[in-house]
Amino acid sequence: MSRPLSAGRGLLYLLLSAASWGTAGAAAALLYGSSGLGPVALTFWRSAGGSALLLVALAVRRRGPAGRPSSRPRTPHARRDIAVNGLGLTLFQIAYFEAVHGTGLAVGTVVTLGAAPVLVALGARLLLREPLGAAGAAAVLGALAGLAVLLLGGTSGGATAVRAGGVAWALLSAAGYACITLYGRRSSARAAGRTDALTTTLHSFLVCAVLLLPFAAAEGLWPNPHGLGRTLLVLLYLAAVPTALGYALYFTGVTVVRATTAAVIALIEPVSATALAVTTLGEHLSLATAAGSAVLLLAVTALAITETRLAVRSRGAVQAAELIAGR
Repeated sequence: MSRPLSAGRGLLYLLLSAASWGTAGAAAALLYGSSGLGPVALTFWRSAGGSALLLVALAVRRRGPAGRPSSRPRTPHARRDIAVNGLGLTLFQIAYFEAVHGTGLAVGTVVTLGAAPVLVALGARLLLREPLGAAGAAAVLGALAGLAVLLLGGTSGGATAVRAGGVAWALLSAAGYACITLYGRRSSARAAGRTDALTTTLHSFLVCAVLLLPFAAAEGLWPNPHGLGRTLLVLLYLAAVPTALGYALYFTGVTVVRATTAAVIALIEPVSATALAVTTLGEHLSLATAAGSAVLLLAVTALAITETRLAVRSRGAVQAAELIAGR
């Protein structure tokens, strides 16, 4: 029998998933210039490629020891979870790419990930009855302050353009992220379904790919033949690391970590994207960007410490109750 996932490992999974997501923007930037793929087609290939890789992973796992969870959703609860996650994932991804197209990468990313913790915190308080607490509120405010510094600091090449239409798409993307975060946390309380993270991720991306296929076909589904090998390599990376692996880690970690904490940890994404731009793309790190990234990291660290303390306290209370019951 496998051991339940600890809060510490859940935090690590969320940190790794957020860091992997930060590389997706760089991969997309490489593809937009030469592949001829638009945002909808790129999201479709990301979802379809991730689904194919997850199918292979599940097929390999079924050859292993017995007792693995089934890859088929056998209960109404499991099917509903997959539908909600798939719809939320589609909204999150496509609205984000539209936000980047409408108001630029910097503003689109900052607004999306800045609004997400606020929406998740409000939703967790109203729907899940999760107490935010003074430490959690301070961490959320600190994260938003860091994002504000990043936004006001602009880009190294000049002023950042903020357009209302793009901001509206970014807020819609944040709503999609809040949906899958809150629902994932809520559905983890139920034992029915017994679908694991790989299965949840697979079916969610299958829903996303099916929904986007007609729109991707209308936009232009196939990449340019020139530089096709490079395009396929980048698409493979996009499907494997920030999609199949990143979301599998995310759907695993969110089941044991508070929803608000999961949302703020996702703010690592713009930090990792900034670090990647500096180290590999030759962009210069401005003082505002460095300061905003530092505040974000401090906020995430504070939330991680708070989450660990809460988990230790909760585990201690459970052990004490078991000792009392055993007497």
